[in-house]
Amino acid sequence: MRVAYITAGAAGMFCGSCLKDNALVTALRAAGHDALLIPTYTPIRTDDPDVSVGRVFFGGISVYLEQKSALFGRLPRWATRWLDHPALIRLAAKRAGGEFDYAELATLTESMLAGDHGRQRDELAELVAWLKAEVRPEVVVLTNALLSGLVPTVVKELGVPVLTTLQGDDIFLDALPAAGRQRCVAAIRRNDDHTAGYIATSRYYADFMAGHLGLDRAKIEVVYPGIALGGHGVEPPADRPPTVGFFARICPEKGFQNAVESFTRLKKLPGMAGAKFRAGGWLGPQHRGFFAAQVRRLPAGSFEHVDCPDHASKTRFFQSVDVLTVPTDYHEPKGLYLLEAWANGVPVVQPAHGSFPELVVATGGGLLVPPGNHDALANGLHDLLTEPARRRAMGERASKVVWERFSAAAMAEATVAVLNKYVRPA
Repeated sequence: MRVAYITAGAAGMFCGSCLKDNALVTALRAAGHDALLIPTYTPIRTDDPDVSVGRVFFGGISVYLEQKSALFGRLPRWATRWLDHPALIRLAAKRAGGEFDYAELATLTESMLAGDHGRQRDELAELVAWLKAEVRPEVVVLTNALLSGLVPTVVKELGVPVLTTLQGDDIFLDALPAAGRQRCVAAIRRNDDHTAGYIATSRYYADFMAGHLGLDRAKIEVVYPGIALGGHGVEPPADRPPTVGFFARICPEKGFQNAVESFTRLKKLPGMAGAKFRAGGWLGPQHRGFFAAQVRRLPAGSFEHVDCPDHASKTRFFQSVDVLTVPTDYHEPKGLYLLEAWANGVPVVQPAHGSFPELVVATGGGLLVPPGNHDALANGLHDLLTEPARRRAMGERASKVVWERFSAAAMAEATVAVLNKYVRPA
C-alpha cells in the first residue's frame, strides 16, 4: 500500500504525536508498505531515527508571512521557497521560544482550514502537485484535524480517500479565543464532508471528539498507539530508595504540579522519608519559571531532573524508577509514556480520566485514582512502593501485554486493516 502521512512538526520540541507518527511509518515500512511521513510547519523531532522526508511543506515561516502580509502572498513560490529549509525553520522555532499569541493563531488556523480559499493556497497547490507527480499515494492520512483544509483539494486532484487522525486536536482548539475556536470547528465540520473517515487513539477520544467536533461517531475507528520496543525491557529489582518517576512534557497541562504536590504528601507517609522523585521529558523555555517554582516546593535532596534527549537515555530513565505517575489535568488521548513505562516493567498510578482507564484495564499495569485528588494519588504511590512483589508482578504483566498488543508493529497492522476499508483494489 502506498500511503502518505502528513504530520505537523512541533516547533522543535518532543511531541507525542510526532513520536507516534514516526514509529507508525517506520513499522509500516518494515511490514512492506510504501509509506511516507511528510512534515508540515516545522521538521519533526523524535528520539528514534527520523524517517520523515527531507523537506517541509507549509513551512512555518512562509505560512506566517503569507498570513501577515498580502504582498508576501503575491510573491512567486520560487522566490520564497528558501524560507522552507528545515535548518532555517528550526532556528526560527528556537528563537520563538515557545510563546504563542492564540488570537493570531486562531486567524492563521482559520486560513489553513479554508484550504484553497485561504492565504496559504499556493503552499497547498505545491504539496498537491508533489503528491500527484512524485508520491501517487493510494490513501492520504492527516495526523490531526487542524490540517483538514487540505482534504477537499487532495480528494479532487488525486482522487484518493483522505483519513484524519484524532490525537489531541482539542488541546489546541480549546486554547483559542472562543469566537476563533467556533469558526475553526465549523471549518473542520465543512471539511468533514470530504473526509473518508477518522482514526482515534482510544475509545474515549473517539467518543469525545465526535461530540466536540460534531462528527459522525460511525466514521471514527479506534487504533491504539504503539511504541518501538527496541532497547526496552524489564530490569532486575534495584537496590535504591523508593523512586517515583514523571515522564512527559513538563508543563501545567501534563500535571507536573500535581505530581509535585502528591509527592510531598507521599513523603509524610510511613516508610517514605527517603523516597526520591525523578522527572524527565521536554522542558520548553516558556515553562522554566513554572518548573523552578514547583521544584522549590520539593523537600531538599529528594528531586532530580533528568535530560533524556535520545531513546537510550529515555529507556534508562524508566529503568531507574519504581512507579510512574503523569497526573494530567487535561484528558489524555494517547498515553505513550504509560506504554514506555510498562515496556520496562514499571507500573503506574494515574487519574481515572481520558485514555488512562482503557490502557490500565487492558494491561493490568497500575492503579487508577480520582482525578484531582492528591491524597489518593499519594496513597496509590505508597501502596505500590511498599508492596514490591505486587509492584513487580503488575509491571511484568503489563510489559508482556505491551509487547503483544501495543508495539509499533501491532499499531501498523491495525492501521492497515482500517486503511484497507477505504483503498480501492488495484
